Amino acid sequence: MSIRLAQAQPADAPLVADLVGELLREIMTAIGMKAFEFSQVETEARARRWLVDETYTVLLAYHDEQVAGLLTLSESRALYAEGVFGIIPELYVRPAFRSRRVGATLLADAKNLAHTKQWTRLEVTTPPLPQFDRALAFYERQGFSITGGRKMKLFL
Repeated sequence: MSIRLAQAQPADAPLVADLVGELLREIMTAIGMKAFEFSQVETEARARRWLVDETYTVLLAYHDEQVAGLLTLSESRALYAEGVFGIIPELYVRPAFRSRRVGATLLADAKNLAHTKQWTRLEVTTPPLPQFDRALAFYERQGFSITGGRKMKLFL
C-alpha cells in the first residue's frame, strides 16, 4: 500500500478535528467511560490557531486520496530530558488502514522531524491498558521503551 504524508496546513483544521474526535471516541468506547470532553468547533479552532502559529505540527497520512491517519507533535522542555524534546499527543490510524504500515510511516517521519529540530527524544503516552495493549506493542516495535508511571491530569 502506498502512503503519502503531508504536513497539515491551517485549512486542514476541520480534518484534523475529525480525526482527533474519532480517536477520542474510540478510546472512550474501549474503556467504557467519558474520559475526554470533545467539541468539534473548539478543536477545529484550536488546531487552526496552533497550525497558524506553528506551535503544533500535524502529519497527515493518505492512501490514494483517502485520509488514513494523523500524528501530532508538540515541542517541550525538561531538565530530565536534557533539553528540548518532542511529545506525540495524538497518533491515530483509521481502522481500515491499521496493520498496513501507516502508523510506522507516520512515526518514521516524526523521528526525522525530531532529528531536524535537534530534539533529545520523542515521548508518547499510550491510551489505558489493557484495552490498548496493541498500541503499547506497536510503540515498542518502533523503538520506544516503557519509562514507568501513569499519565495524570489536574483540570484548572
